[in-house]
Amino acid sequence: MTGTIVHIGGYTADMGGRGEGIVAARRDPESGRLTPLGTVAVTPAPSFLVRHPARPVLYAVNELPEGQVSAFDVDPDGGLTPLGVWSTGGAEPAHLAVAPDGGHLFVANYGGGSVAVLPLDARGVPGERTDLLVHQGHGPDPERQEQAHCHMVSPDPGGGPLLAVDLGTDSIYRYDLDAVTGRLVPRDPRVRTVPGTGPRHLARHPDGRRCWLAGELDATVTAYQLTDEATLHQRGRVDASARTGHVQPSEILVGPDGRFLYLGNRGVGTVAVFALDGELPRLVDEVETGGEWPRHFALTGGHLYVADERADMIRVFWVDPDSGVPSPVGEPVSVPSPTCVLP
Repeated sequence: MTGTIVHIGGYTADMGGRGEGIVAARRDPESGRLTPLGTVAVTPAPSFLVRHPARPVLYAVNELPEGQVSAFDVDPDGGLTPLGVWSTGGAEPAHLAVAPDGGHLFVANYGGGSVAVLPLDARGVPGERTDLLVHQGHGPDPERQEQAHCHMVSPDPGGGPLLAVDLGTDSIYRYDLDAVTGRLVPRDPRVRTVPGTGPRHLARHPDGRRCWLAGELDATVTAYQLTDEATLHQRGRVDASARTGHVQPSEILVGPDGRFLYLGNRGVGTVAVFALDGELPRLVDEVETGGEWPRHFALTGGHLYVADERADMIRVFWVDPDSGVPSPVGEPVSVPSPTCVLP
């Protein structure tokens, strides 16, 4: 049963949303269809979710002015039992990730422009924060880049440095974790993007040698080569969308076989599909999601699940394994203000 449960995070009234907390749904592995099971945890603004790699524990950011992380035991039927709430040390945490060995939790405080570290015990339960690194600087956009805004933390599956993506400073910061003290050691220099890019999220290729960065503010995808020393060499940039109008990229991910890159585009309401068969991503198709604000998506079992925050729905797509292009399955699933889908 556990393998067919999907948890969905979203915005509650605390952040202007319509949800009540974390929603569970049952996924049909064959058709991909979702059956909502209702709200399984009432918690404020759980806008991003992640699971422990080895324990039945789920973590959620609480995107509040005084940021928090909530942890839950996951029941086989998808129910969530609270384990506690911990401070992130910064405002409006928007992303979190678990170290590959399951020993630490990393949190990106968007409003605070900082990265927090919380140790995890053998059960996966967080302890008190062991580090908080605050980024300094700003970018050319006076409204969105007036200060640092850390938007994503990306641990290296191979054990290399943590990458912290900062929208406000047009930067990717690199940190080594001291596993004994739980503190982060910066690797200088930080990687600077083209000014005004507004880096949001990045996606790593399974080969560990390449990654791609979604530029929220200039609607681009930047391609990087990754070295053994975690140096990022820019290979080039492409447009996030072929559509005209307001384009604001959101989630980005690489398919499991490493052949295709997927990018959500808010405003125009699309998922762009890029082939990864050359030096730069090549746009293959751009699929309408049925809403205008695809905030996040997840790919599992050959299906793509797209959370449209403003249309209050999850849209299910079947992904053609040859072309990589998604096709809609059934009717949209009603979920209030969804911002994260976690199979």
